[in-house]
Amino acid sequence: MKRRLFLKSAMAGSAVATAVGAGLLTPTMVFANSADFKAVSDAAGASSAGAGKGSFKFKAPKIAENGAVVPMTVDASKMDGVTNISFFVVNNSTPLAASFNLSGAATGYVSTRIKMGKTSPVEALVTAGGTTTKVAQEVKVTIGGCGG
Repeated sequence: MKRRLFLKSAMAGSAVATAVGAGLLTPTMVFANSADFKAVSDAAGASSAGAGKGSFKFKAPKIAENGAVVPMTVDASKMDGVTNISFFVVNNSTPLAASFNLSGAATGYVSTRIKMGKTSPVEALVTAGGTTTKVAQEVKVTIGGCGG
């Protein structure tokens, strides 16, 4: 039985090593801390979305009863050329919670559930037409769902 476990582990390890060597697996942004994310976000010229052509709708609960499954929705269907939608939780140990690369005729709409360790601002970033637009919202995570 130990031989099978060893062979499975060796195969999985070699597959990951091959993916990293080929450049298919690059966890640079995933393991960044929140200070690094802020520097990259500001350097990329992420602007706050307002009313106008470059805006999108970001829906998140103000109070999440369970930090393990916090629903998030971004509706950027009115924006042209959406290529990426990302969610960042500033106070998580790994701020990048989810990132979706869109191509072709895909509609800029994403609905997902993310994990939050504690109360934190959540930032939704939408890249469309080479510019990145950001909307942030504070989400309070309660322990036991009692609201306090």
